[in-house]
Amino acid sequence: MTILYNPFFLLFITFVFLFLFRVVLIKTGLIFTVKKKWRLFEDCFHVYQLFKVPKFNESMQRNQLYHKVFVYLNSLTSVEDSDFTNLFTGKKPNEILLRLDPNQIIEDDFLGAKILWINEDNNLVLKIRKADKRRVLRPYLQHIHSISDDLDEKKRDLKLYMNVVGHGDDQKGRWRCVPFTHPSTFETIAMESDLKNKVKSDLESFLKAKQYYHRLGRVWKRSYLLYGPSGTGKSSFIAALANFLSYDVYDFDLSKVSDDSDLKLLLLQSTAKSVIVIEDLDRYLSEKSTAVSLSGILNFMDGMLTSSCGEERVMVFTMNGKDHVGQAVLRPGRIDVHIHFPLCDFTAFKTLANSYLGLKDHKLFPQVEEIFQNGSSLSPAEIGELMIANRNSPSRALKSVIHALQTDGDGRGALNIGRRSTENGPRKLSGEMGEGSGVFGKEGANAVKEFKKLYGLLRVKSSRKSQSFDLNGDQKEGG
Repeated sequence: MTILYNPFFLLFITFVFLFLFRVVLIKTGLIFTVKKKWRLFEDCFHVYQLFKVPKFNESMQRNQLYHKVFVYLNSLTSVEDSDFTNLFTGKKPNEILLRLDPNQIIEDDFLGAKILWINEDNNLVLKIRKADKRRVLRPYLQHIHSISDDLDEKKRDLKLYMNVVGHGDDQKGRWRCVPFTHPSTFETIAMESDLKNKVKSDLESFLKAKQYYHRLGRVWKRSYLLYGPSGTGKSSFIAALANFLSYDVYDFDLSKVSDDSDLKLLLLQSTAKSVIVIEDLDRYLSEKSTAVSLSGILNFMDGMLTSSCGEERVMVFTMNGKDHVGQAVLRPGRIDVHIHFPLCDFTAFKTLANSYLGLKDHKLFPQVEEIFQNGSSLSPAEIGELMIANRNSPSRALKSVIHALQTDGDGRGALNIGRRSTENGPRKLSGEMGEGSGVFGKEGANAVKEFKKLYGLLRVKSSRKSQSFDLNGDQKEGG
C-alpha cells in the first residue's frame, strides 16, 4: 500500500492519465469542442470592439479594403481549421481552393493578439479586444494591405464583367464576372507593326503619367474610339489592350441600363485598373435602342462623375462608322485617340498568314498582293476563318483566300479608306498624347488641321508611307 503514497508513482499515474486524456481528445475530435468552450469562457473576461468592413461604400463603389481583407483571410491556414468552409477547383490540375462561407468565423493572431473575423452578408466584421486595439489595429491593417497586394500580384487573374438588369431597390452587385482568358495580344492581331508600336508606346506613357495628369488637373484616364466594318479586329484589339495593361474589362450593355442614373451607378461600381468598353455606340445613338439619353452618354464619357471615379481607367468605344455621329461625342476630352479598322490589305494579310499558317513568304503571295491592289478585300475575320479551315495545307488555304477575294471581295476594297497609298493617298493616325485627340483615317484630316492651328501640334511622320501619327511634344512626360 505504501507504493500508492509514493509521490513519484502518483506523478507517473498523473502523467499517464493526462497523456491518455489528450490522446482521447485528439482522436475523437473533442479537443476542438474543448477549445471552443474555453474560448467562450475566456471571452467572458474580455471586452471586444467590432469593426465592419462593407463590400460597398456609401457611394455604391466597391470597397477596396473589403477585397484586400477577403484575399488575406482566404490565405490563412486557420480557414482549414474552421467548422466549415467552401471548396472550389482551381485553375491548375487537381488544385483545390478553400474559400470563406457566409457566417464563417476565422481566427488570426498578430503580435500576440487574438483577432476574429466574421463573414457576414456583404460585410466582413473584425472583432478585437479593446485592450489590444491601440497596440495592433493600425499595424494589423497595414499588414493585411501588404500581404494582399503580394497575393494579388502573384495570382492576378483578369476578369470580364457584364452588367445585368437591376430589380427594384436591389442595385448592389449589378456586375457579373467570368475569368478573362482571351488569348489576343498585340503580337497576334492583324495590324501594321508601326501602328502597334505607337499604340503600345501611348499605353506605356499613360501607365506612368499619374502625376503628370494630376499636375494638369485632369483625371488619369485614356479613351479610344475604334471604328470600322464588322470583323476587322476591334474586339481582338480590346482584348490585346486589356492583356497588355493587365486590366479587368467592364463590358457595358446599354440595352440593360434603365436610365442615366443607372449608367452612373454602374460606373461607380467599376474598379480602378480596368478597361471600360461600350461596343456599337453608333447604333445606340442612331437607333435610340437604349433608355440612356445622349446627355447621359456624354456625361459618362467625361462628366463630373467620371472625373471623380474614373481614375486609372481606359475607355474604349467601338463604331461601324462615325460619319453620322455628332462632334459632341467625338471631341477631344471624350475621345483621345481615333483608330480606323479597315478591311484587310496585303500587309495585314501577311500578318494573318504568319499567325495562322506560320508563313512568312509563299509563291502565291505575289498573286494575293495583285488582287488586293486591284481593289478586292475581305475582313480579317473572313480571311482568318479560311486559314483555320485549311490550316493543314498552307497552299490550299492561300488558294481558298484567293478564290474568296476574286468572288466575294470584288469592290470591297473601295470601302477601305486609305488602304492603298498609291491610289487613295496615305492612311493617317494622328493622336495627341496630351490634351488632344487622335484620328485614324481621312475623315479626321480637317479636324487635325484645325487642332494644329489652335494648339500647334507637332506632326511626326512615321517610317511607313501609309501612316502618320501626331504627337504632342509633352508625350515624353507620359501625357
